[in-house]
Amino acid sequence: MIKITHAAGHALVTAGKQSPDGYKEWQVTSEIVQQVMKELETYEGVSQKRIDDPTGKSDIPLKKRCDLINEWDADVHIDYHLNAYGTGWNTAGGTETYIFITKPKEAADLAEKVQNNLLKELGFRNRGVKAADFQMVRETKMTAILIEFAFMTNQNEAFKMRSAEYQKRAAKAVADGLALQYKLKKKPAGSSTTNVIYRVQVGAFTEIHTAKGLVEELKEKGYPAIMV
Repeated sequence: MIKITHAAGHALVTAGKQSPDGYKEWQVTSEIVQQVMKELETYEGVSQKRIDDPTGKSDIPLKKRCDLINEWDADVHIDYHLNAYGTGWNTAGGTETYIFITKPKEAADLAEKVQNNLLKELGFRNRGVKAADFQMVRETKMTAILIEFAFMTNQNEAFKMRSAEYQKRAAKAVADGLALQYKLKKKPAGSSTTNVIYRVQVGAFTEIHTAKGLVEELKEKGYPAIMV
């Protein structure tokens, strides 16, 4: 069993993490996280967890994120980001993947695989695998990489990364890199539960205000609740 954590780098509410036309970084990276996790569900022996707030309504502090990842005893952590240069549209662009400055071998190997896949899938300039003292690769105790898929201040890259096609390509690059690095095996045909839908009823109430209150509470926590 391999345990993998994922985190979209920032949140909808994080100041400044957006393109010049106001499109939030999280709107792209959250979609990629979801698709990577969905793809990894088709492999055997994978346990995974999302660390950032999946609603985007709160930006969990980096220290707290690292603590959550370490407490869960993950084997691998992937941090998902879009890069930026300045505040207006410009030509700075490309894809890069980061590891910690000590350059752990396993992290370097995984980063190379993911970076190469991203170059093939996205077609943006190769900015390489780099080492940096980022908190998310420094204070996590396992193999960790931080991906900058593209520049949200580059109009061409930004608009491509907003499309479902490019988000799917990015997710495939990450999932394929993990599968290659850790020799993951696909589940037998027919064994995947990714197309099964489970419905959960939370409760039944005689007072309508109680029911409405619970619906609102669930929605605030990111669940698509309805009242019947």
